[in-house]
Amino acid sequence: MRRSGLLLLLAVSAWRLEAAGMLRAGAGTALITPERLPITLSGGFLAAKGERLDGQLYARCIALEDGRERLALCVADSLMMPREMLDRVKHAVSARTGLAADHILISANHTHSAPPVMGALGTDADEEYARFVESRLAAAIEKAVAGLQPARLGWTVVDVPDRTHCRRWILRPDRMRKDPFGRLTVRAHMHPGYQNPDFVGPAGPVDPQLSILSVQTADGRPLALLANYSMHYVGVGGGTVSPDYYGPFREEIESLTGAPLVAMMSQGTSGDQHWMDYSKPRQTADARTYGREMARIAFRACGKIEYRRSEPLGMVETTLRLGRRVPDAERLAWARRIVAAMGERSPRNQEEVYAREQVLLDREPIRELKIQALRVGDLGIAAIPCEVFAITGLKIKAQSPLRHTFNIELANGAEGYIPPPEQHHLGGYTTWPARTAALETEAEPRIVEAALSLLEKAAGRPRRPEAAPANGYSRAVLASRPLAYWRGDEMSGPAARDSSGRGRHAAYAPGIALFLEGAPLDGPNRAPQYAGGHLKADLDLKNRYTVEFWLLSALAGGGLVESGRDKLLMDAGGRLSMAQPGGAAAGSTAIEPGTWAHLALVRDGQRISVYLNGRAELSGNTELGNGPGGLRIGAGFEGRIDEVAVFDRPLPAGTILKHYGAAARR
Repeated sequence: MRRSGLLLLLAVSAWRLEAAGMLRAGAGTALITPERLPITLSGGFLAAKGERLDGQLYARCIALEDGRERLALCVADSLMMPREMLDRVKHAVSARTGLAADHILISANHTHSAPPVMGALGTDADEEYARFVESRLAAAIEKAVAGLQPARLGWTVVDVPDRTHCRRWILRPDRMRKDPFGRLTVRAHMHPGYQNPDFVGPAGPVDPQLSILSVQTADGRPLALLANYSMHYVGVGGGTVSPDYYGPFREEIESLTGAPLVAMMSQGTSGDQHWMDYSKPRQTADARTYGREMARIAFRACGKIEYRRSEPLGMVETTLRLGRRVPDAERLAWARRIVAAMGERSPRNQEEVYAREQVLLDREPIRELKIQALRVGDLGIAAIPCEVFAITGLKIKAQSPLRHTFNIELANGAEGYIPPPEQHHLGGYTTWPARTAALETEAEPRIVEAALSLLEKAAGRPRRPEAAPANGYSRAVLASRPLAYWRGDEMSGPAARDSSGRGRHAAYAPGIALFLEGAPLDGPNRAPQYAGGHLKADLDLKNRYTVEFWLLSALAGGGLVESGRDKLLMDAGGRLSMAQPGGAAAGSTAIEPGTWAHLALVRDGQRISVYLNGRAELSGNTELGNGPGGLRIGAGFEGRIDEVAVFDRPLPAGTILKHYGAAARR
């Protein structure tokens, strides 16, 4: 009896442990289509009117439970939603279901064709519609919680690089534009126009990943699907209330599945992403076609998902108080004069929009943000209440402790664009102070750190280090023992990491865009775009040294290397020349804009030589005594400079050619 009792106790304990890890899931929907038309629409500088419907607006929710943790994820067809309203929803749901308020994630998918539930630029909130949406959000979440049942889930990721592109491009330095306050500050701006010669290229990278979390009942019937992609919206035309492409995506997924399920598309980090590829001739797109195509890609990707009945869940949250960039006394006085003249009417132009925004920012200089992190097995989800650039999302993905992570923006609130600090220097719409872009310049790194810390807590292990992958070229350079080696792969500035192991880190001067496509090496590679900035290092190279790098010029001209009194220059025709005391030399081969080239500057006492693509291009004699002054790379240069290696000796011609030859992908 004693033995049988022990066996029974062990069996019950094992069952409890197993049951504690068994998944349950539920799904719920609620219609949030406005009950009256016409109605105000948000999403532009000025308010618009929605007079017809093109699809229904929904709030859709997935609830998950593993016996220890219970959480919910809800996505609504809305431009953006205020934290205060979403907090009320969470507390109401918690009181009625027992689901912890900090275990609820609510996000807007950012359709630009929905009525406003909060004010933005020239549009005020429709308070009646906002109250309606608030109640329906709660209903969707409560329905999902009430429907919890034994389930299984899985996830997958697929790259879709041809459906999203960077919409923020860098202007030529002689084509800069004015901001709404009359200052010539705009060096980067969104929507440049197709192949516009005023712009030199994108200001940031792309996140091409389509992430999918699929949930089934215990017997394998589809229950819910959450997709995530970094693409802003497609657009459906004026006067139309629409879920944009998110609605057709859901409909097509349901059609392809052949069974009822709750499908939803959440917004990734698309603050600087859109469907247009401005490097090519003009294209067209419509929301229905785009949504259906994305659904077919997602459906095919789901075929490789391995479903599990047991996965650990986790969800953590923190708050972050951040300042806003409020107007100074002069700007505030300007704004108040304009707002006083407006009276009670809405803004009619950009000047009035930004004048009113300054007055509103002055009234509320501090905002509290909620940041969340979720864990579903080895899948992580970071939730950020802002419009996030792709590079920010890539930072979180690269360092997350979990196998794969995706980011949901405009989650648990809406605090505007958060450009990385270096992008603030380039200006443009996403940096102009307004409720849609007002947070302090250092907001982005603080938010990234908060998200990564939460992911570490949810995963129970540390983040991964940020590091550039090795390739044949980098191995060849390192084998030659450089004094310093700045690979240019940073996602954050201003520091440029030294990959030589010697700790000689450099710094980027303002006027840099990070993590663009780099030199054509034998593997993934990234590089900074120089747009008025340069690389600087405290190195005194004397009279015997080599500086080696790759470059891609957007506009011919500018300084390439400056060490003491030695200067390697490129003229407006792309021709190389050396300027140094006691002599000069010029090359015969021009560097074509838009073509990667490998350069090496070698000083051996009085002799200076320059190698282009592994071959000697120019040489000349100079006097000794180069003198101190540090090292500058790219001062006045427009384009990309990558893989900067410095040697405290003149490299032989054969070594330079060997380095160049190690870049197999050309």
